[in-house]
Amino acid sequence: MADFRFILLLMTILCATSCKTSDGDSSSAKAERPNILFIMSDDHAYQAISAYSDHLIQTPHIDRIAKEGMLFTNACVTNSICAPSRAVILSGKHSHLNGKIDNIFPFDTTQITFPQILQSSGYQTAMFGKLHFGNNPKGFDQFKILPGQGWYYNPDFNTKYDGRINVEGYTSDIITDMTIDWLREERKDDSPFLLMYLHKAPHREWLPPKRHYTEYINKTFPEPETLFDDYEGRGKAAKEAEMNLLTHMNWAGDSKIPPEVMKELGIPETAKWDHAAYTRTIGRMTDSQKADWDKIYNPMIEDFKKNYPQMSQKEQMKWRYQRYMQDYLGSIAAVDDGVGEVLDYLDEAGLSDNTIVVYTSDQGFYLGEHGWFDKRFIYDESFKTPLLVRWPGVIEPGAVNTQMVQNLDFAPTLLDAAQATIPDDMQGESLLPLFKGKTEGFRDAVYYHYYEYPSVHMVKRHYGIVTEDYKLAHFYYDVDEWELYDRKNDKQEMKNVYDDPAYAEVVKKLTADLADLRVKYKDSPELDQMYIDKYNDLKRWDK
Repeated sequence: MADFRFILLLMTILCATSCKTSDGDSSSAKAERPNILFIMSDDHAYQAISAYSDHLIQTPHIDRIAKEGMLFTNACVTNSICAPSRAVILSGKHSHLNGKIDNIFPFDTTQITFPQILQSSGYQTAMFGKLHFGNNPKGFDQFKILPGQGWYYNPDFNTKYDGRINVEGYTSDIITDMTIDWLREERKDDSPFLLMYLHKAPHREWLPPKRHYTEYINKTFPEPETLFDDYEGRGKAAKEAEMNLLTHMNWAGDSKIPPEVMKELGIPETAKWDHAAYTRTIGRMTDSQKADWDKIYNPMIEDFKKNYPQMSQKEQMKWRYQRYMQDYLGSIAAVDDGVGEVLDYLDEAGLSDNTIVVYTSDQGFYLGEHGWFDKRFIYDESFKTPLLVRWPGVIEPGAVNTQMVQNLDFAPTLLDAAQATIPDDMQGESLLPLFKGKTEGFRDAVYYHYYEYPSVHMVKRHYGIVTEDYKLAHFYYDVDEWELYDRKNDKQEMKNVYDDPAYAEVVKKLTADLADLRVKYKDSPELDQMYIDKYNDLKRWDK
């Protein structure tokens, strides 16, 4: 009898051990692993989401994710430029380790990405929209992705099974339809899914759909306080960047002034691709689409022709800001429409309760702050990114988090949520404790490194450390300058206090902490120089 009890006990222990996942949940719980809907837009500034600020636009459907989940106010990126950000998200590693330091350097394809791990652990995986690098993403059962930047109207797609296809219509709507069609037609009931729903919008050159440009071209938006910033109190990096709305934004491609009108008014091309950008983008339209566009945009162009000769530079700057916002925000309105459609489908299909929904962007973006557009800097409008997460039963509705989280954290977080193994070489942190309101012991500082210089927009190379209170950055390559900003008392980052004696102890501590972070994340001066040498060998930058 004793032997029987011993065998029974041994069988119970073996069963308990074999039926446990890495976090101690039972196999039945693993069968209920959450679905994951990962929504990402391109260059979507957090200032242009009404859950963060409603002074520019209302985004009720994106806001819904925050109302029913968590809004992160200090979410940020490791390298504020499109393809590198996406490589960090997929790999869970900083740019210097995954190889994708800028938009040209190749991604190290030996890297294991989190979709590959989820696929191998039983998830059905699909990607629709903009990846921005590579035409054959690993770890996906289905994909239809835009080649490179893609087009707003009548885009091409690289597909897993049908080669390259062309689809007539507006890109944001098409990507949304592909996403819902997959959920309706291809999703399997017997396995959880990872669905990456990736918008091209609102990336330059901004073209809204008819339903929104008809409305937005007549809107007037409040100007940022720093629209006419003179960069006093900051170093060469801010003063020499080429991101000014008046002097560096394209008149044709960006502001939608046709090349022939520019010639008529004596306006030179801002960049060598200015006219071509207009021709390529507007030229994608069908005759019907172009007729609709001309009906709305031609009156704006005629009004500009009449007023331009008398406009001062200040008036031109104000005009260009409004034109920028009209098209940029009109593009975002279409993204919000699509998010609403997908969320509604999850509800209708009974999928919402067991689906994590993430909304983010590949980085932030300047909406006229400091007179700029684009991104790249460690300064907040570029460095911070929107992050809204809904997970019913785990995240308390309406929760707000202020911790320093990064896109580096997305891969380990989603793997953790899926009860999959997180590789030891992933450098991010799981956000699951934060989802549950447990903030003790989470990191208090993040590391940032930007590489693409000299190149378009001429933002100098720099790396830095950011906490909730301070930001310390080192600009290098053709300069050697340090900047410190007090994030609590100088929210617009107008004054570099690095040499202010009152901040001497802060500088000392953050400099040491930055050095430690460089070691922790395996970055170094030697790697900096290696990437500089490789960059110079390519000799690809020709102003």
